[in-house]
Amino acid sequence: MLVLIWATLLFPARRDNAAIPGCLMTFMISISLGRSALTTCEKNICITLPRTEITAEAGLCVEIPCSMNYRGIQNIEWNKCDSSFQCNSKIFNIFSMFVPESRVFLLDLNLRSCSIIINNLTESDSGLYKLRVYTTSEPKSPNGIQFNPGVNITVTALTQTPSLSIPSLTEDVETTLTCIAPGLCSGSSPNFTWTWRGRGKKDSYITGNLTTFRTQNVTAFTQRHSSTLTFTPLVTKHDDTEITCKVTFANNINTEMTETLTVWSVPKILKSSGCRVQSKVLTCVCISQGNPAPFIDWPLLENLTEFSVINTHTGYSVNSTIVISAKDHNSTVRCVSKSEDGKAHIDMDIVKYQKAQEGTQEKR
Repeated sequence: MLVLIWATLLFPARRDNAAIPGCLMTFMISISLGRSALTTCEKNICITLPRTEITAEAGLCVEIPCSMNYRGIQNIEWNKCDSSFQCNSKIFNIFSMFVPESRVFLLDLNLRSCSIIINNLTESDSGLYKLRVYTTSEPKSPNGIQFNPGVNITVTALTQTPSLSIPSLTEDVETTLTCIAPGLCSGSSPNFTWTWRGRGKKDSYITGNLTTFRTQNVTAFTQRHSSTLTFTPLVTKHDDTEITCKVTFANNINTEMTETLTVWSVPKILKSSGCRVQSKVLTCVCISQGNPAPFIDWPLLENLTEFSVINTHTGYSVNSTIVISAKDHNSTVRCVSKSEDGKAHIDMDIVKYQKAQEGTQEKR
């Protein structure tokens, strides 16, 4: 882009080799600017603003980049224009930024900066904004110097979602989930709500767990808000269920993220497993749980040719039953439960049952 600026300077002129002092010469200065910026000058003050429309989302914030070449500024003021292009709705001046409830701040206290950030946006903040400056050299301009054409801002509905970080979950091992709110703003701190939905159940608030909130100052006027949830996962309670982090900004503007939990568990063999001999038949039952569901192996069967094995799977449990001749058993029988996450084993004592009418049993 080429910006043309007219300038008047005082040069000495010559006629017949004689200088004539005080001769005024007017010429034009051309300044090449980037395509994304526009420089406007009024009464020896030049400001640079974005050329294109700025878009932002409700609940978050927007920055209006602005710079100027003049140091003798008493005050700067940003105004929003109405539908008739009257720009008298003041949203910011240097003194208002120190009011506690203010949502508009000057991004840099440098005297040549006029950049601002507007927090807690709503869709009604869409519109045209113009800058007005008050200088020490213009006492006859009580209304300041307004710069055109200004900056157009469009605020749309919030579409950004929280970032939900979930580490690998292992049963009975305490873990922490982290939810980070979208945007880096310095407005009102958002509220975080954690909800959990079990399989086939309605949403419920998570209780009995540790929830913390954190605000990290990234710069002087930008912050990162996050929440953490600490709990001990259980396969039967938390696996294949949904966890939701909901973030609520000012003006009841909400966004949320939902993820499905996977809880891993190494195999474990339940105490209800065991072996018994009855009528010269040895029956052993091994019950194991894990996620993923484990595979059960019987080392005793490696050297046998006559036996039966029945395996049943129910959810995270595997029930394996073997039947062999009582003469083919040792004093104990080993059951091995394996999965890609680990393995477990148990050496089961054999219980010998006598005739039912005797009402007695003994271990062998």
